[in-house]
Amino acid sequence: MGKSTVRLEADATPAGPALILRPWRPADAADLVGLYRDEAMRRWTSSAVNDEASAAQWIQDQQQGWETGHRFGFAVVESQAAGAEARLAGHVVLKNVTLRAPHAEVGYWTAAHARGRGVAPRALLALTDWAFTAFPRDGLTRLELLHQADNTASCRVAQKSRYELTALLPAAPPAYPLAGHVHVRSRDL
Repeated sequence: MGKSTVRLEADATPAGPALILRPWRPADAADLVGLYRDEAMRRWTSSAVNDEASAAQWIQDQQQGWETGHRFGFAVVESQAAGAEARLAGHVVLKNVTLRAPHAEVGYWTAAHARGRGVAPRALLALTDWAFTAFPRDGLTRLELLHQADNTASCRVAQKSRYELTALLPAAPPAYPLAGHVHVRSRDL
């Protein structure tokens, strides 16, 4: 699947502009560093982006995921008026993709300035629709969304995106020090 041809869109809402989901680019590194200065981002994400070098490596990892076909990360940008630069608002990812496997995982984060405007649910819905149409019908049929149980914002995003809470995960320190939730969305057949 060629990453250069993939571009997803989510319509504008009264709370925010339309969204464009596109593969990450090296030019995003400086903006990414700025977004990771947010304490909430550092708390809820497992990535360490501290400077332009680590941001460049993170973006390179996203690009490598596209090349291997196992991880499809999208920069979420707010659509702007013609000629204006689009503003980075978040990230959504389809990960743990295996050819002909029935399930994969989704994840996301939202930039501090974009929270509370429906960015994460709209981006996740666009990613979900793409995932279920981009892969063969005899392949991907189930998407899982995992988050820490105390991340109530992620629970709300999952619910708004029609991901059902199906299981509770026990804590598994040190990698997962707190209990978690598993939300699932199945392909409409």
